[in-house]
Amino acid sequence: MFSRGIDPEAVKQIVLRGEEIASYADDLPFPSCLVLGLIGSEPVHVVVARDPVSYLCIVVTVYRPDPKQWSEDFRTRRNRL
Repeated sequence: MFSRGIDPEAVKQIVLRGEEIASYADDLPFPSCLVLGLIGSEPVHVVVARDPVSYLCIVVTVYRPDPKQWSEDFRTRRNRL
């Protein structure tokens, strides 16, 4: 998030209020999910893992989804050819 110039407070708000669009229950060391949120009108994806014991959330990565790789609503990855 820092190298992409995405505000940490905005990421926190996406984690708290964003829409979970994918779940990765088998991720290690903790299950994770992909969350979609907006910063202004710009879509942002946050991958966040959560320790099921302490409920601590760990931001794995944050990025602006590429419209060529994602559906118009940024909720579904386009089919790869």
